[in-house]
Amino acid sequence: MLQLSIVHRLPQRFRWVSDHHSAIEADDGVTDEQDIIALRLISHDGHPAWEILHQLKEVLAAIQVDGKVAECEGQPCLFIQRSDESATNCCLKNQGVAIAETFHGH
Repeated sequence: MLQLSIVHRLPQRFRWVSDHHSAIEADDGVTDEQDIIALRLISHDGHPAWEILHQLKEVLAAIQVDGKVAECEGQPCLFIQRSDESATNCCLKNQGVAIAETFHGH
């Protein structure tokens, strides 16, 4: 299933609201290395999306990237530290996961 998955990075930055990483909120403040980003599956939804995101979290744990699967805007997302974004993209691409990017046309 991972090879048929497409993830998209949500444009906003987030931060943990609690010390236990149990709640998130959008962060419009100054960019910080402690910011977290959200990856949302655009190839699957519902229960399969939750399962795939948990699989992606396990794949990332193998390269020592911590992630958390949680709901954001009514959809499951995988949250990672912004500083881990490049390693995450490389790892996911090596697993056959497509990364959708936003292009700004003129």
